[in-house]
Amino acid sequence: MQTLFERDARPIDTDSSLERNCGGQNGEADLEFASTLLDGVLKKEEEIKVMVQTHAPGWTLDRMDPVSRCTLLLGCFELLFGNDAPPAVVMNEAIEIAKEFGTPESGKFVNGVLNAIAHGEKK
Repeated sequence: MQTLFERDARPIDTDSSLERNCGGQNGEADLEFASTLLDGVLKKEEEIKVMVQTHAPGWTLDRMDPVSRCTLLLGCFELLFGNDAPPAVVMNEAIEIAKEFGTPESGKFVNGVLNAIAHGEKK
């Protein structure tokens, strides 16, 4: 999410950003997982944006706070194209990220949009 957030704000080298953001004691495992997510989001970005937009009526992507927008892109990718976590886990993680880093309403907003996506058609 941090790399998507940085990319949202300005042009960056996503690989360097991802390596920096995944530093720490579990860096290699985190980097591999995060790289898979980031690559997937970037490859499916337009399709994911359409899904988020469709399930967030009345909200354009530009109107969403940046943390919610980036969290929704990741969560939507995991729900639609990921096969490594149940939907409830994906949604819970996204909600926690939104609560921690977003606005006071981000957790509820992310919950509502991802819940709508999870209960829609899987591709």
